[in-house]
Parts: sequence; structure tokens; C-alpha cells
Amino acid sequence: MRAFVFPGQGSQAVGMGKALAEAYPAARAVFEEVDDVLGQKLSAVMWDGPEDQLTLTANTQPALMATSMAAMKALEAEGVILSRVASYVAGHSLGEYSALAAAGALSIADAARLLRIRGDAMQAAVPVGEGAMAALLGLDLDAATEVAAEAAEGDVCSVANDNQPGQVVVSGHKAAVERATAIAKTKGAKRAVLLPVSAPFHCSLMQPAADRMAEALAGVEIKSPVVPVVSNVLAAPISDPAEIRKRLVEQVTGTVRWRESIEWLAASGADAFVEVGSGKVLSGLIRRMAKEAAILNVGAPEDIAAVRELIGA
Repeated sequence: MRAFVFPGQGSQAVGMGKALAEAYPAARAVFEEVDDVLGQKLSAVMWDGPEDQLTLTANTQPALMATSMAAMKALEAEGVILSRVASYVAGHSLGEYSALAAAGALSIADAARLLRIRGDAMQAAVPVGEGAMAALLGLDLDAATEVAAEAAEGDVCSVANDNQPGQVVVSGHKAAVERATAIAKTKGAKRAVLLPVSAPFHCSLMQPAADRMAEALAGVEIKSPVVPVVSNVLAAPISDPAEIRKRLVEQVTGTVRWRESIEWLAASGADAFVEVGSGKVLSGLIRRMAKEAAILNVGAPEDIAAVRELIGA
């Protein structure tokens, strides 16, 4: 059984998707559509930089989705059709929008618009410098949750991402997150490091952004996906459009339950994972949790042959 997975923030790199656009007209059309929808030559920022423009969350989010969808269109051009070859899709944070677009639940245009709104709303929710995120390495979810609770002291500090065993990210007010890094080290964390992010994602401080996404999602058509999407906030598959809409709103403030999502897929029989889009961040995480699974990446034209071989195309 195969699962296709889609990366989130942190996987971006200048140049991503350019070779796909040059090799496949259908991939180039994705970038042209996203540029047109956003009224911005986002593809130029993606391919030529500058990097500080690409890493602005309002650019990063639609850019990563565009790269993932360009890779999907390249796969389709080579006969790899998602509904025939995958049993589930999943995406890490913003990657859930890519997963939904790949599965036909969202149009590429709507996904781009929503991710631009999401990026702007998340950035605007908390003034720069008031929030922070930190990775606690070597602690499990329960221990990290206890650290966050102890560090809060009336501020917000909670688990934002449960990425893999021993890699949990906390998010909240800067002072509380800094306290969490100090407390984590006393609780046995191997490392506890502040992350270079522009806002405290996936915590209750993002409620204004969740409210904005509720408004935006209410005006967008969501179809039933051709394969179920494993939801970030549930770590379980969903297909009902109304529930998809609800969970995407919850996702803004909720924990990204990536470890549990991959464990659920592996327990359900997934023995092959295809990471579609820029980078190999998810592949690295999955490799530590599904040690026997085949793991492939599709971010460039030369990657497609291995996927065709995997599915026997």
C-alpha cells in the first residue's frame, strides 16, 4: 500500500520546481496558474530568489504547494495517476493543502489563494518578536507536553508539532518558549533550540488566523478527495468535504500530529511513501518511523523513473 506525502514550511529552496517546469509543460502550467491567481511572479522568486523573499511565509506556503502540484502533474504525464497508485495522502501543515489539491478536493487556484491568505493571517496574528518556536530533541510527546505546561506560567506554550519520536516542537509566547528550552534540558532533552521562524505557528496565539481561514474556507468549494486525506489534527483519514473544511481551520491552532499520522499509515499497511515536492524533510522523518518502507522523493524530472518502477508502470 502506498501513501503520497507533501512537505511543509522548511522544505523550500531557491530553484525548486524549475527543472520540472522546463521538462513538463503541465508542470510549467501549474506555476503560470499560481502566478496568475496571486497576481505575482512567484515562480521568479522560487527559481531565482532572493531567498529572504522565498522564506516569507506568505510566499513559502503557495510556493511549496505549487512545486508539489507541478511534481504531481509531471507524474501524471508519465502515467502515474494518484487515484490508481495511492491509498492515502497526507501533508505536513501547509502540505495538507497540497495533499488536498493532489487528491482533487481543492483546485490549484483555490489552494494558492487560501495559502496566501493563510500565510498573511498567520504572520499578522502575532507581532514580530512576541512569539517563538523551539525544537525539543530527545523528549517524547508526553514529556514535551509537561515541559510546555511548566514553562507557560500564564503565557501560551504548547506542542505545535509532534514530528517523530524524540522530535517535538513547542510554540507560544517568546518568553515561555525560552523557558521551555531551559526546562527541557533539565528533563533530559538532548538539545532544545529556538527555530528561525517568523511567528509561533500551531498554537492558540494563531486564533485570529484560524478565524480568517474559517471565513476564507467558507467561500471555497471542497470536493471529496479521490483518496482519503490523513488529517494533521486527527492523525486519521477524512474524506467528507465539511469535515475537511473544519479540520483545516482547527489545524491553524492545533498540533500537527505527524508522528501519529505516519504510525497510523504504517499500521494500516503502508509499505511505500512518496514525498512529492521540494526537499526530503518528510522522508527523513518517515525513515525513522517506518524502517522497512520504501521511501521515494519526486522533486525533479530524474526522480520520476523510480516512482514508475515502484508502481510497475
